[in-house]
Amino acid sequence: MLFGSHISTEAPFSEAINRAESVGCECMQIFANPPQRWNPVAIPEKEISRFIDLNKKANINPIVIHSIYLINLASSNSFFYEASIKTLIDDMKKAQLLGAIGANFHVGSTKGKKLSEVIDKIVLGIKTVLAASEKPYLILENSAGAGDIIGDKFEELAEIMAKVNSPRLKVTLDTAHAYGSGYNVAMEDGLEETLKEFDKYIGLENLVCLHLNDSTAPLFSNRDRHADIGKGYIGKEAFARIVNHPKLSHLPGIIETPNMKTSEEISDIELLKSLRK
Repeated sequence: MLFGSHISTEAPFSEAINRAESVGCECMQIFANPPQRWNPVAIPEKEISRFIDLNKKANINPIVIHSIYLINLASSNSFFYEASIKTLIDDMKKAQLLGAIGANFHVGSTKGKKLSEVIDKIVLGIKTVLAASEKPYLILENSAGAGDIIGDKFEELAEIMAKVNSPRLKVTLDTAHAYGSGYNVAMEDGLEETLKEFDKYIGLENLVCLHLNDSTAPLFSNRDRHADIGKGYIGKEAFARIVNHPKLSHLPGIIETPNMKTSEEISDIELLKSLRK
């Protein structure tokens, strides 16, 4: 497994490559747009070119773009729905320009409705995004399930994927979200059962990325609370099993926790590398 982190794209954008190198990334995740606002922001052409040139030497691959936090393809508000589609299309186009494998996003919230009441709207949005882009994957991420957030159960993501029916619609599995929603990846038999369930409903061939996050929230909490590797309920031993599992070891593993440590501590990336057999 290759390990990386979510890396800042604070201007200048292309410095993300150097930042990733400096913390030992072998792969990475970035925002292509400010995560807490609508209206996509253009990346200067010279920054795109420099990003690509720097990465020819650094060879940090794969790269995943994480879309903004505001996305909700189930929204009944026409502005939010249309803005979600517009932002995802922009992220997908930037993914292709930057050489990223695709754009990762959270589907959104039903806001009290049943999934069956909003799924056609979600499917239409996803099909619109895919039709407006050529190559990158559009990547669904599982959720912890707080409130009416979609995707805490694999069956929900599978239902969306079946209706979209596109080989370009893939999935990221977040360990903290999975744990919070009741998939006990902290235990050996729980990890096996989780992968069995994932394969049954979604298909392991559709899994393209892992978010390697420990969890400060307990099993079945439905809470999204990331922790550094080994400092949460999942634990270091569980991550050793996860990163070396034969069904997962070919995937990129991205951490989303802060990578700044004291001089006495090693980073999460270094810790994961030490667990890799």
